Amino acid sequence: MASKQLTTSNFNDIKSSDKPVLVDFWASWCGPCRAMGPVVEQVSDEMADKLNVYKCNVDEEPALAQQFGIVSIPTLILFKGGEVAQQFVGSMPKSSLISQIEASL
Repeated sequence: MASKQLTTSNFNDIKSSDKPVLVDFWASWCGPCRAMGPVVEQVSDEMADKLNVYKCNVDEEPALAQQFGIVSIPTLILFKGGEVAQQFVGSMPKSSLISQIEASL
């Protein structure tokens, strides 16, 4: 299961999700974002039963980036029940990301 693209038009999917949702705010020109891309995809695959994963390109969706105060990328936000539960900024190893997500589930 690959991550899905988050846009303003499908943002309500996060609010209505029955599972927690991880959103990766990124940009194609961002080196650390490109490094985190495969990590986020692996997390999406490995935690598909517990978590939905979306990616949001801040250049294509500036309104969403602004709505969540994204000033540094990559930023990953974990939503539970449609509300922000946790936020991670910067790149990190997959094991660290998974342990932080699991601590919030």
